[in-house]
Amino acid sequence: MKSKILFSLIMLSVFVSSASQAAGNAEAGKTKAQVCFSCHGMNGAGNVNPAWPALAGQHASYIAKQLADFKSGARSNPLMSAQATSLSKQDMANLAVFFASQKMKTRSVDESKASLGGKIYHGGNKATGVAACMACHGPKGAGNPAAKFPRLSGQNAPYVVKALDDFRSGKRKNDPNSMMRGVTARMTDKEIKSVAMFISGLH
Repeated sequence: MKSKILFSLIMLSVFVSSASQAAGNAEAGKTKAQVCFSCHGMNGAGNVNPAWPALAGQHASYIAKQLADFKSGARSNPLMSAQATSLSKQDMANLAVFFASQKMKTRSVDESKASLGGKIYHGGNKATGVAACMACHGPKGAGNPAAKFPRLSGQNAPYVVKALDDFRSGKRKNDPNSMMRGVTARMTDKEIKSVAMFISGLH
């Protein structure tokens, strides 16, 4: 009986330790993130190069997945793949929690250029079979952390264009069940650019 209780306590300790580790530590993440700021802006604000993503306010679950994908090769980028190589799972969890805790920057856009994007984001394009973006990312672009669907609101438009282009061309393949590749395959360049503009100003 005592051995069973001891075994249960050991397993509980392992479970709690693993859960704690998976949760990440924002302070440790901030220390590790110093090198990230040169590309993603101070605290991940995304104001260095609009072709690179803003990380502030992004879901921790999504950030951790992308870092893991860069490390495994499921997602490829010369800069990020090299940075992720030395990261442990705990490093990824820490970085993810830190960036998720930062305040997202609000961006303004030319509404005339984002009009088509707004229609597609909320209603898709029935004529060509493009699904509405909000079905997965929410009406305000808040995303879905449980499903690891990213927050889109306030993201840099040039980065969104690149991401959608990469999914459309098949260069990026780490989307679950090819969901993004299926959607973008039916999108025109004009639609992609307008959706990106709309997303950037969405908040």
